[in-house]
Amino acid sequence: MRYLRVAVHQDPADRHPMHQFVVEREGYTVSRLLEYTPPVEGQGAFLFHVEGPVEPYRSALDSVVTLSDWELSPCPDESFYLYVREQLRGRDQELVGAFTQPGLVGVLPVEYRADGTVRLTVVGPAERLQAAVEETPEGMDVEVLEVGEYGARGLGAGSDLTERQYEAVVAAVDVGYYETPRAGTTEEVGERIDCAPGTAAELLRRAERTVMAEVASSGPF
Repeated sequence: MRYLRVAVHQDPADRHPMHQFVVEREGYTVSRLLEYTPPVEGQGAFLFHVEGPVEPYRSALDSVVTLSDWELSPCPDESFYLYVREQLRGRDQELVGAFTQPGLVGVLPVEYRADGTVRLTVVGPAERLQAAVEETPEGMDVEVLEVGEYGARGLGAGSDLTERQYEAVVAAVDVGYYETPRAGTTEEVGERIDCAPGTAAELLRRAERTVMAEVASSGPF
C-alpha cells in the first residue's frame, strides 16, 4: 500500500478566494481542511482550522458567492475553526476529482498554505497514484513531496488523536518537551510542524486530554 504527498501549485485565478486571501494577507499561515461530507450535486459541508486572526477573515467570507452558509468558532490562540457549506467551483471539482478517483483514499488534513500551494496526501495502489498526478487539471503543477510505503500508526493508546495532534506529540518528544527537566519548548514544536507556538500548545493539550481519557476509561490492566 503506497502513499503520495504532493504540493499543488495553482495560478492565483485558480485558487479558491479564501485561499487567495490567506496568500495575500499578513498574519495567516495555513487553512487546514479537517473533515467534510461528500458533495451532493456539487455542494458539500467542510470543517477547517485556520491559523490567523478572525478579522478580517470573517468579513471576506461575505464576498464569496459560492458559500451558502458559514460559522466561525475562535480558539484561545490566534486561530479559529470554520464550518462552511459551499457549491464547489469548476476548477475545485477538477482538482478534487483527480485525487478522489476510484481506488484512492485521501488522508486529512488538506493544507491550503500561505505560499499558494495545496498540500495533500493520498493512499492507494501505485498505478492509481500515478494516474492522479497525470490527471491533475491543466495549469496546475504538481510537486511530489513524498512517496513510499504507507505506515500509519497502529491502534492503541492515542489512536483517537487527529493526524495533526499526533504530529505535534511526535515533534514534542523529538525536541525533549516531555523530558524532566523539560528541554524543548512549544516554539520548537511549532517550528517542526509549521505552526504558531500557541497552536502547538493547544494541539498538545488536546492530545494529552484524549490520551488521558483513553487511559482512565480502559483502567490500569
